[in-house]
Amino acid sequence: MDNISALLQEAKPLYFQRKHRRNQLKALLGVVVCSLGLSWFMPDSSPYIYNLDNLDSQINLLADGSIIEDMGLPTDEFGLLRVA
Repeated sequence: MDNISALLQEAKPLYFQRKHRRNQLKALLGVVVCSLGLSWFMPDSSPYIYNLDNLDSQINLLADGSIIEDMGLPTDEFGLLRVA
């Protein structure tokens, strides 16, 4: 009986360590799943897609307005950032 008790006392910290690690992994997996789920349902913040590698895209940006203005920052009449 003493041998079984000694074995249980030896295994007890290992059991709780494994249980603690398993709970941490479950929590981490839950956070990852929630963040991926939220990012999947959230729409993109900007309705504009800027492709500056294409010359036509650069011309359209000049014709449509300012990128700074699209971000919601204060601009002057030339579309440049207004500094107070």
